Amino acid sequence: MKILYAASESGPFIRTGGLGDVAAALPNALSAYAEVRVIMPLYEDIPSRFKDSLVHLGSITVPLGWRNQYAGLFSGIYNNVTYYFVDNEYYFKRKGLYGFFDDGERFAFFSRAILELMPLMNFYPDVLHANDWQTALVPVMLDAFYRDAEEYKNIKTVLTIHNIEFQGNMDAYCIKDVFGLPDSHYNVAEYRNNANMLKAGIEAANRVTTVSPTYAEEILDAYYAYGLEDILRSRKYKLSGIVNGIDTTLYDPLKDKALFQKYSVRSIGRKAKNRAGLQELLGLPVADKPLIAMVTRLTTQKGIDLLLAVIDEVLHLDLQLVVLGTGDLKYENMLREISSRYPTKLAAIINFSQDLASKIYAGSDMFLMPSKFEPCGLSQLLAMRYGSIPIVRETGGLKDTVLPFNPETGEGTGFSFKTYNAYDMLDAIGRAYNTYQNPELWAKLVKNAMSNDTSWKQSAKSYVALYQSLL
Repeated sequence: MKILYAASESGPFIRTGGLGDVAAALPNALSAYAEVRVIMPLYEDIPSRFKDSLVHLGSITVPLGWRNQYAGLFSGIYNNVTYYFVDNEYYFKRKGLYGFFDDGERFAFFSRAILELMPLMNFYPDVLHANDWQTALVPVMLDAFYRDAEEYKNIKTVLTIHNIEFQGNMDAYCIKDVFGLPDSHYNVAEYRNNANMLKAGIEAANRVTTVSPTYAEEILDAYYAYGLEDILRSRKYKLSGIVNGIDTTLYDPLKDKALFQKYSVRSIGRKAKNRAGLQELLGLPVADKPLIAMVTRLTTQKGIDLLLAVIDEVLHLDLQLVVLGTGDLKYENMLREISSRYPTKLAAIINFSQDLASKIYAGSDMFLMPSKFEPCGLSQLLAMRYGSIPIVRETGGLKDTVLPFNPETGEGTGFSFKTYNAYDMLDAIGRAYNTYQNPELWAKLVKNAMSNDTSWKQSAKSYVALYQSLL
């Protein structure tokens, strides 16, 4: 079985969020079961240490509406998986990946180039796996332009929605002028008098997946679907959810060089040195008291407004709180002001550093994720890997991956609350805080979390089963 995984970003080359992590780790996990290759744009911001090792395979001209655009093809190897890079300086020689006025045209070009470049790759997949709106046009263009060709006629398509909020909405004239779609496929890309790239992919793909089973159910509701609920309900027969994993080799407290003290589930006592090191680094009193952490974007989606609504009540408990992240200016300023009032209890770092993030995962006792919605979430998986107990709202992947702790049976990996309400969140924090006061019970909970399989192994098997069902 041959899989071509199409993504707008991938670690370690370049990443802005969860998609980049998935495109780095999932293909590697899938390679145990199939021949997997990945294709992405050759961005200006990809570090030269990666670019310098790439091999040039050739170039072609890609038709896009009335345009004919150059596309060069490069390749490289990561984790024993072949990665292809599509070169076009007009579209990709820029600082940053997204947020440009012509993003629709840029990724329509990338989608068409993926299909046009297959002869240069000498690789015709059994399944072409697209991701989010940036590659959602691939299944549409495959049907519109290539199905009559022998090499393309049996290719099956999967589209994964990582976050339905972002859909690739544009003026309807783009359907013909930019996408170049024929009249027969106009209605596939049109939605509510606009062009909608994600909607087009949902219509055209053989199967549509999300990054957790609960999120697959949630996006059938208007509250979560950002206007696509009708389309998804009518296509429910091809919608399913497969939860993400994490790269347990990359994220390993026994090998992570960022930590003050390496440890494992068998040497969990060493974890305390990471809390002491983190407290000293951030100017908090070095004390044996619970430390709650957030590594997050400071946005409403991540539930930061819930925390700020009851932060005085939280900080009146005998604990410390660390927040790392950037986002909305009002939240950044509020955290700065609160940390000035509670200098011994709250450390707010309005920035991001992977090194510091690792130190926080290892040095914290609890990890707070009160998200309004969370398609999958990786932070709760990383927290459990490092023995930091997640406190989450029961939404999307948070509900699927964090099993509420039962003190009677000793089962569970964290604490949760259901309603998007600050005091329900405060109750969950209180339950975690009280459990921490029982060292024997807390040690059991930490062991459960660290022993939980957060790898890509099971998820990869689920994707393979999905691919095989198509073939």
